[in-house]
Amino acid sequence: MQHLSKLLEIENSNLAWVLRLGLHGLRTQLQEALKMAKTDPGNSVCEELLRELDILLFLANTPELIHEETNAPEKDDASWEDVLEPVASDLKLKPICEALLVDRELINYIGRYEFKSTNDADLWQETQHLLLRVPEKLAHTWQEYLVKAVSQIGIVEDKECYSSLPFTRHECIYPGLSGKVKASGLWFSDRVGFDSRLMVERSGGELDFLAGVVSTCLKFIESDPSVHHALKSVDRFGIRSLSVEAEKSKYITALIDRFRRVQATADNTDPAVALRARLDLDEAIHSFVYLPCSDRFSWWGKLQQESRRTLDQVVEKARQAGHQVQIRPLWGTYADVFNWSKDDLQLDIGGVPGEVSACLRVYAKIDDEVLPGRVLFRSS
Repeated sequence: MQHLSKLLEIENSNLAWVLRLGLHGLRTQLQEALKMAKTDPGNSVCEELLRELDILLFLANTPELIHEETNAPEKDDASWEDVLEPVASDLKLKPICEALLVDRELINYIGRYEFKSTNDADLWQETQHLLLRVPEKLAHTWQEYLVKAVSQIGIVEDKECYSSLPFTRHECIYPGLSGKVKASGLWFSDRVGFDSRLMVERSGGELDFLAGVVSTCLKFIESDPSVHHALKSVDRFGIRSLSVEAEKSKYITALIDRFRRVQATADNTDPAVALRARLDLDEAIHSFVYLPCSDRFSWWGKLQQESRRTLDQVVEKARQAGHQVQIRPLWGTYADVFNWSKDDLQLDIGGVPGEVSACLRVYAKIDDEVLPGRVLFRSS
């Protein structure tokens, strides 16, 4: 692909125009052939090739990288103009970022998506937020592509331009941009205070980590219109968009209340009381969802799993105090877990048909008290 890319980038080149025409034709032929070759042994490799062609052609259609139509050879079929030339736009990043929306593998995780941003800074953030929902390996591939692509139009990665999220470590979540486009990146920071609504100061303990996770959820509620919630105490019957003010207010209130309950019971003489509070907070954190659901091995999935692992210490304290405790995260085939859950919600997008897409609440048994889990699962 290296030499194809080089030729496509040459301005005022008839040969580049011919190549672009040929690649569009090849892509169309392969797409049609793939529809009729469901069992062909080359199926998966063909899909990979199509993804490479999509990236190559979107990059080639960046305005700065193609010559004006007036310099191209005459074309008998005027309809080719719409295929080969980019749509006029004030957004420098749009032709580059839109390559994500035609990647078949990405579509499995983000669904059919349309960018909503009206300026480049917001578009960079929106694109990066999408990648936080997909498996990290795939996200890294696309992040590398984006950095390389923007560098060809006078934009550079800038890790010194960022906003901070309060956390227990200092870590880059995604970089900013400088040059022809200026956009903020996002970093975890162990030097800034937690969300003021939590009314908690850093103490160096486990509560700091939970305050960081909750602060992160609160930040994304304000900055990402794609966020939803599925918190049963707020609405047991569906998954609601947090871009709706009423839903946002109710969910934020519940999330903060559950954090404060954990804070209030942290030193409780009965560890079972503290455990129940932690289970409720864990549910609120995992009820922060996207549609389709974030992959378990995405940035979001790993952060939520890291949060859930903090339950282990609380469970151990309760057991040491003489309580009989069972905890079971609910994953895998829905038919294998539904006896352990209650008020589950069915999805028709994302994930694997018949499997759990998100474990909102773990199953728990504390002495004789059974606390059912709750999941989102993909319909079969």
